[in-house]
Amino acid sequence: MSLTDSLSTVLDDQGVQQLLSEKVKLQTWLDVESALATAQAENGLIPKKAAIQIKQHAKVENLDLKKMAEIKRQVGHGFVPFVKVFVQACDSESGKYVHYGATTQNIQQSSQNIILKQINHKFLAMTKTTLLNLATLAENNATSVMAGRTHGKHAIPITYGYKVSTWLSDMLMSLDRLEQLEPRVFTIMMGGAVGAFNSVGVIGPKIQARVGELLDMPVMMIPSRAIHTPQIEYINALALLANNCETIAEEVFQTSIEEFGEVSEPFQKGTIGSSTMPHKINPKLSKGIIANAQKLYSLTQVGYYSSARPFEADSSSNMLFDGLLTEAVGLMREILIRMIALTKSMQVHVSRLYTNATINHGIDNSEYVMMTLAAKIGKDRAHAVVYQMAIDAEVNHKSYQEILLKNELLRQLFSKDEIINLLKPENYTGLSKEITLKTVKLVRQRCAK
Repeated sequence: MSLTDSLSTVLDDQGVQQLLSEKVKLQTWLDVESALATAQAENGLIPKKAAIQIKQHAKVENLDLKKMAEIKRQVGHGFVPFVKVFVQACDSESGKYVHYGATTQNIQQSSQNIILKQINHKFLAMTKTTLLNLATLAENNATSVMAGRTHGKHAIPITYGYKVSTWLSDMLMSLDRLEQLEPRVFTIMMGGAVGAFNSVGVIGPKIQARVGELLDMPVMMIPSRAIHTPQIEYINALALLANNCETIAEEVFQTSIEEFGEVSEPFQKGTIGSSTMPHKINPKLSKGIIANAQKLYSLTQVGYYSSARPFEADSSSNMLFDGLLTEAVGLMREILIRMIALTKSMQVHVSRLYTNATINHGIDNSEYVMMTLAAKIGKDRAHAVVYQMAIDAEVNHKSYQEILLKNELLRQLFSKDEIINLLKPENYTGLSKEITLKTVKLVRQRCAK
């Protein structure tokens, strides 16, 4: 179950929720049954007239859903009632050949894969939108100087564009994964009860291949009902994309705290943050991304345990994976609708970035001082000299700039202006701008494909 709030019904999910509806599921079952009948008729297993009739009646509005619910209460099976009402929806002769030689999982898993493939295409589009939003954010802040941080402490300067570029690089890999896994994950299986085509014999593989062609889907090499690693791969891929999103959301959540004040989520007039604190403006988008991402991670472990069941099929695994996949895409939906909104309108406070970058009065540029000095006296000696000055400033709460300006060695080698310039964060951002602009160009090219 996904974690929803007021934004869940306001933000555009591009039709993902509709694809998870009962009506779409039933219609997809009918589409697969129709394709199976057509393939069987083409291979001489059932009469062609029967296949034509089955296809004509394969519409969800032809099913007696009340009757299906009644039968379900009687037989205690999740799929047989569907078969029975579909048979009743067909004429007496064609009804004989509905669900001919197939087993429940053949139809249900194939149908779920068809739906998941459609959802995955929407996730790909939503991910590309997020990437393009981030590319604009990176480009606009290619030279916005800020403090780079490691281990929760200031390290050396970067630009905000560079930070966003690292997010882009990570998310591009997730985009690649979601595209590359499609032929392995979204497949058709028509092997019957144990996957060996026992009920239809030698023409079974040809029928399966034809069903795949009719539905524009690849087929499993061996349609075993015991193979669940493709489902795990998809949940893993979604979890990795969710992790990309959470990384961004966590950063926004933390750096929007007043003590940082570096970024803020978009605020819509009239939004209320608290029932008791009138002033509250909370990071609503970020918290929704974080919560849903962390729940999504938990699904991967359950999938691994369930996949390792013995024998040729286990309905406990089938039930579990059906639920896991539905929950995973529901959680991913909640994450991506918020990511699009967040990355489109997130505000970067450039002046505050710079203020925070200079909060240590130049000490963050110690590496720059050291490397400049190293060119004249060698790295090891330069490190020792700068270390002594930096620790003196940190421990004794002295001005780092004053310590440097009073150092005899530095005064011999550099002018006062040169020393002061060594302490300015904008003079030591490395290739932040260049990396940012290159990444932005790459992302736009990739998303245009």
